Amino acid sequence: MSMETQTRSATSQFFFLLPRNLLLAYQSFGVVYGDLSTSPLYVYRSVFAVSLQHHQNPEVIFGAFSLIFWALTLIPLLKYTCIVLSADDSGEGGTFALYSLICRHARFNLLPNQQAADEDLSSYKYGSTGQPPSSSSLKRFLEKHKKLRTALIFVVLLGASMVIGDGVITPAISVLSAVSALQVKGERVTLTHGQVLALACLILVGLFALQHFGTHRVAFVFAPVIILWLLSIFSIGVYNTIHWNPKIVHAISPHYIIKFFNETRTQGWISLGGVLLSITGTEAMFADLGHFTASSIRLAFGFVVYPCLVVQYMGQAAYLSKNISSIPDSFYKSIPERIFWPVFVIANLASIVGSQAIITATFSIVKQCHALGFFPRVKIVHTSKHMFGQIYIPEINWILMVLTLLITIGFQDTTLVGNAYGLACMTVMFITTFLMALVITFVWQKHIVFGISFLLFFWFIEGVYLSAAIMKIPQGGWVSLLLAFIFMFIMYVWFYGNRRKYKHDIHNKIQLKWLLNLGPSLGIVRVPGIGLVYSELATGIPSIFSHFVTNLPAFHNVVVFICVKYVPIPFVLPTERYLIGRVCPRPYRMYRCIVRYGYKDIQKDDRNFENQLIQSIAEFIQMEAAQPPAPSSDSGSFDGRMAVISTRSNSGLIISESEPGEAIIRSSTLRILKSSYDAENPQMSRRRVRFQLPPTSPAMDPAVRDELLQLVEAKEAGVAYITGFSYIKARKASSIFKKFVVDIGYSFLRKNCRRPAVTLHIPHISLIEVGMIYYV
Repeated sequence: MSMETQTRSATSQFFFLLPRNLLLAYQSFGVVYGDLSTSPLYVYRSVFAVSLQHHQNPEVIFGAFSLIFWALTLIPLLKYTCIVLSADDSGEGGTFALYSLICRHARFNLLPNQQAADEDLSSYKYGSTGQPPSSSSLKRFLEKHKKLRTALIFVVLLGASMVIGDGVITPAISVLSAVSALQVKGERVTLTHGQVLALACLILVGLFALQHFGTHRVAFVFAPVIILWLLSIFSIGVYNTIHWNPKIVHAISPHYIIKFFNETRTQGWISLGGVLLSITGTEAMFADLGHFTASSIRLAFGFVVYPCLVVQYMGQAAYLSKNISSIPDSFYKSIPERIFWPVFVIANLASIVGSQAIITATFSIVKQCHALGFFPRVKIVHTSKHMFGQIYIPEINWILMVLTLLITIGFQDTTLVGNAYGLACMTVMFITTFLMALVITFVWQKHIVFGISFLLFFWFIEGVYLSAAIMKIPQGGWVSLLLAFIFMFIMYVWFYGNRRKYKHDIHNKIQLKWLLNLGPSLGIVRVPGIGLVYSELATGIPSIFSHFVTNLPAFHNVVVFICVKYVPIPFVLPTERYLIGRVCPRPYRMYRCIVRYGYKDIQKDDRNFENQLIQSIAEFIQMEAAQPPAPSSDSGSFDGRMAVISTRSNSGLIISESEPGEAIIRSSTLRILKSSYDAENPQMSRRRVRFQLPPTSPAMDPAVRDELLQLVEAKEAGVAYITGFSYIKARKASSIFKKFVVDIGYSFLRKNCRRPAVTLHIPHISLIEVGMIYYV
C-alpha cells in the first residue's frame, strides 16, 4: 500500500506541476536546444568532407545516417534524458554540480574554510546516508590519497574549461553554417565570401549584445524561432524521405553501421569526428538545468526535439542517396526550391539561437567556478525574479564575443571550426560520464557494479568518438585545446594564489591567548562604534587585526570578525545563512559571524546587512545566556562555538525606521560626509534603522541587558568595514615557475578583477583597507 501511495503521490505531483513544466519546456527551446537542433546544417558535410571523399555512395550514406540515429538515441536520449538529468544538485546541473554532490558524500573536497556545521545545512545531504559495503573500500582509498582528490578537481576544471571553450566555438560554427547558404545560391545573390564573413561577424556582435536582457527575456523571444525551425526541418525531412528514398527507414538498423565500417575501414573511423557533431549541444541539457527543471527538459527533448532531428537526418540522407554531388551543401540543396528563402531566414535566426544554449551554460559554469574559488571575481547580474539561476556576466560576455570573432575571421570554414567543436563537446561528455559513475556509486548508494557498468558502456561509445575527434587536432581541433589550456591556467593561477594566501593567514593568525593577556581594553582606547573585520578565516583572529591593535591608539568597542564563504551546495536558505559566535569572553565585546553562500547563490546588495547582523548578534547573546555555562573556560573554548541564527528570529530589540534627514552619526563631520555621499549615490543609500531595548524586564539578566545596550549604542555610533588589501609575492628562493604564477599571473588577475569590497557590497564611505604583503 505504501508503494501505491508513493506512486499516486508522484503522479499527482507531476500533473500538478505540468502547466509550469510546459511553460519551462517552451522556454527551454530558446535556450537549451538551439545548438543541438541546428546541427543538421553541417553534419553530413563534415562527415564526408575529407576522409570519405572516395566513399560517397548510397550504402555509406545509409550507414552514416544509422550512426547519427544511434548517437542521438544512446547519448542525448538514454544517457542524458534518462540518467544524467536525475543527478541534479537541488535542481542545478553541470560538472560542478556533480562534483559538489560527490564531495558531500565522500571527503574529496579541497576547498578551504569547511566546517562540521556546514554538514547540518538542510540541503547538504542528498538521499540515503548509508554506504554499501561494496563501495566503502573504494571510498576510503580515494579519500586517503590527496593526489587522487587533486586529480579529480583537475578533471572537473578541464570539463569546465571545455564548456567555456564551447561558448567561444559554438556561435562561430552556428552562424557561419547559416550564412553559407548565400554562397550555395550564388547565382541569386551578389555577396562575396568577404561580405558573407562580415555579415556573420555582424550577427555575432548582435547576438552577444542581446545577452544583457537576460535568459528569461531571450528565451521568450527565441523559443518560437526554434519551434518554427524544428517544425520546418521535420516537414522537409518527411518530404525528402517520401519523395527521394523511403527505404532510408531501414537504415535505423545497426546492421548498416557494420556495412559502413566494412567498406570505409579506417576512413570511416576518422569520419566519426563529423558524426559526433550531431550530438553537440547535448551537454547544455544538463549544464542549463538550473534555468529550468528536469521534467521540462525531458518533455521538450523526448516529444519534440528528438523526433524532429531523427526525421530531418533521415530525409537529408534520403536526398543525398539520390544526389551524391550535393554532399558539400547537403542541407540547403535538400530544401525544395519554393521554400528555400523562408527556410534560409529561419535557419539564420535559429543559428543565432543555437549559440544561446552554450553562452547561458558558460555564464553558469563561470559563476560556479567563481563561487568555489577557481575563477577571478566578476560582476554577476541576476536577470530574473522568478528563476534564480538565470544570470548574466558582462566581462565574460564580451570576452566570448572577441574570441568568437577571432575564430570566425581566422578559420572562415565550418569544417575546421567543427573539428574543434566536436573535440570540446565530446571531452565534456567523457568527463560527465566519469563523474556520473562516481555519483551512482557514492551518492545514489548503488552497488559499485552499476557505476562500473555505466562507465564502461558509455566510455566505450564516447571513447570511439573522442579518438576520432583527437585525430582532427591538426585540422582545427587544436583550438579547443588552446582555449581549454588558457582558461584552465587562469583557474589554476587564481586557485593557487588564493590557496597560498589562505595558508599564510592560517599560519600567521593571532593566538587567542595574546588577546586575553591584553585585557578587555586590548591595551588601547575602545571608542564607540562597530568594526567589521573581514577575512577568510572561519576560526582564529586574522593578522590584519594585530596591525590596528599594535599601531593605532584606538579601536571600536564592538568588533565582529566577518567570514564570507561558499559551501559545496547550490543554495543556502536565508534562515541558515548566519553562524554567530563569541571570540573572547563577554567583556571583550568581540564576536564572529560566518556568512554562508551556495555556489549558485548571488550576493545581492540588500542594503540591510548591518541591521540583520545586529539582530543576529542580539539573538545570539540572549540564546547564549539561556543555555547552561560551558564546563571549561579555557581560551580555546571561546572561539569555535557557533550557533545558526535566523535573520527572521526575534532578537528582542525594538526596531524603528529613522527619518531620511535624521542624524544617527554623532560626529558632525562624518554626518556631513555621509549626507553628501548619499546625495551623490542615491542607489547606494541604505535604510536607516534605529534599534532600542524594550522596557526593563525582570526576566532579562542585567549583564545581558548591558551587553545589548552597548551593542545598540555602538550601532548608533556607526559601522566601519575593515578589509585587507593584500599583495602576494613569491619568496626569493621560489622556483621560476612559482614566481611567474604568483608575481605575474596572480598579480595580473588581482589587479584586473573586481575588488573584494565591490563584490561584498561594502559602502565606500565606511571602508577601511589595510595593506598587507604576503611572501609565499
